[in-house]
Amino acid sequence: MSETDYCELCDLPKSQCIHGRPPAPPAPAPVKKSTTPRVRKTSSTSKTASAPKVVTKSAPRKWTPPAAFAPLILEILENAGGSMQADAVLDELETQLSDQLLPGDFETTPEGELRWRYAARRARQGLLSDGLMTKGTPGVWQLP
Repeated sequence: MSETDYCELCDLPKSQCIHGRPPAPPAPAPVKKSTTPRVRKTSSTSKTASAPKVVTKSAPRKWTPPAAFAPLILEILENAGGSMQADAVLDELETQLSDQLLPGDFETTPEGELRWRYAARRARQGLLSDGLMTKGTPGVWQLP
């Protein structure tokens, strides 16, 4: 090998030497997400300028949350005298909420239960922990 193949500063082959290599390109700057809301421009047929619409990123609910069922469960039990079979309570809930249940409420959970029924049972658990219902005999929901 000739002398030109070695670096004059570190005595290493130029292929291994840091002095014979060009500097590495700078790392790209991280992309920063904007926290300002997006504004959707809409075409207007009138000649007056209208305010732009602000688009918020909130996903529509897929199913009814358990908290929505809690007051209705208490109302149904009060009207029934404080105690009722669980299936009868769920049937009454379905009757009262038939026009308010969301399409996702009629999907099934991985266990095969309708989502709205699962949410109603979760609401009952919350009422039990708040002391607004008591555990009665199995299959019976009751007020204290």
